[in-house]
Amino acid sequence: MTSGAVNIEPALAALAAALRGEGPAVELSAGADGSPVVQLVETPGFEDAAVVVRTSGSTGTPKATVLTTEALAASSMATAMALKGEGQWLLALPVQFVAGVQVLVRSLFAGTRPWAMDLSGGFTPEAFTAAAAELTDKIRLTSLVPTQLQRLLEEPAAETLAVLRRFNAILLGGAPAPAGLLAAAGDAGVRVVTTYGSAETCGGCVYDGVPLDGVEVKLGEDGRILLGGPTVAAGYLAAPALTDETFLEEDGVRWYRTNDLGELDRDRRLTVLGRADDVIITGGVKVSAAHVQTELEKLDGVRAAFVAGVPSAEWGQALAAYVAVEDSTPAGIRGFTARRHDALGPLAPKTVLAAAELMMLPNGKPDRLGMTVLLDALHQGK
Repeated sequence: MTSGAVNIEPALAALAAALRGEGPAVELSAGADGSPVVQLVETPGFEDAAVVVRTSGSTGTPKATVLTTEALAASSMATAMALKGEGQWLLALPVQFVAGVQVLVRSLFAGTRPWAMDLSGGFTPEAFTAAAAELTDKIRLTSLVPTQLQRLLEEPAAETLAVLRRFNAILLGGAPAPAGLLAAAGDAGVRVVTTYGSAETCGGCVYDGVPLDGVEVKLGEDGRILLGGPTVAAGYLAAPALTDETFLEEDGVRWYRTNDLGELDRDRRLTVLGRADDVIITGGVKVSAAHVQTELEKLDGVRAAFVAGVPSAEWGQALAAYVAVEDSTPAGIRGFTARRHDALGPLAPKTVLAAAELMMLPNGKPDRLGMTVLLDALHQGK
């Protein structure tokens, strides 16, 4: 192990034992130096449990998702088929999140040697580049969230571009990827695969809109996305009511009911439209927050956006937006807030908070609750 490398041996050993059924399920967290910390978890009521992923999501509701060896094996095999081979993975995400732990799990199933970047100083292009340069396998893979890829592609050093282009695939998930970011990656020659899924499906199970082998996708009567098949989790630890509400069995298939709306084209390719709870009724008109967010992100100088409804004495709910802009100087922010009305017309948010970056959770997802609280305070119920 070279200087600065992260020791993942204890985590790999504990995961391997759990996957073989030789010990309790494993829950991983990150220590002060970024190395994985192993906790063994008893999972009464669940057979074949191997991994527990504890999440708070973007709304703050805590859940402990139980993943079985069978589900993780199905996910690993389907991922290898979709990526046309198994290879060496770079761990660039915290191990307590499903995309992070899956890097280790896939490596164990593939029999390949993962490498972990040092995250003790946070995610930086320099640290990522140094870690990626240590990979030795012909096939190289990693998982990132959009914020990480954005940082890597902002005025990248030649060395950073070189290691990015060396990856056979960069799985991008955790949050919707702005079209501009995907275009920039393509222009740079970086092979990105967008993924959709969650801890409840062993991570991403839909790649570039296409379900992995064995994964099924359908839409409920309310347009909500349901994901089914062998990668679906066993349920939530010590939460039988929440498990029954979220998971269902139908014709021998286990389904996970997401909180996202979607549509399927004639080829069954999935497009995620936004969260089921993102419809804002303002002045008696129903508006999709995801649609307004997409329109904002089309504007020049906008890196990313988040849109929410906040209480309003005049409108019932008012559209409010937290926007990450390239020019975060006072003059740049004033310029953006002034032109949003011309660009969006009646859909222009009444209140806008512009900054250099969106507020993010440690798992790389937008901090929806935190940004909504700030927007609510800024709007002041007008």
